[in-house]
Amino acid sequence: MATTDECMTALRGVLQPLASHRAAAGLDRSISCHLTDLRQVLLGRLATGSVRDLRVVPEGPDAPRADIRLAMTSDDLVALTAGDLSFGPAWASGRIKFEAGLRDVLRLRSLL
Repeated sequence: MATTDECMTALRGVLQPLASHRAAAGLDRSISCHLTDLRQVLLGRLATGSVRDLRVVPEGPDAPRADIRLAMTSDDLVALTAGDLSFGPAWASGRIKFEAGLRDVLRLRSLL
């Protein structure tokens, strides 16, 4: 099981290329990553080409609902960043869950 600090670093590593890609230009959305094994949620914002305000909150009904939502284990997040896990097959098999509005899905699909 990866630590919260490792997960924060890994999530930045996954999101920064998405945020800075020209297909994401003008994107300003809240994002969350629920770490199912740590029972924590990483919250942040994709805006103006970067990842901003990344913080940790406990999971539960009081956790804010983000525009773009991911859910996975901490080890899968680290493996995704390290290149040991591909997003498409992991999503298709249910290891990674991804939820977003249709507009965001269409915009981000070429990046994932």
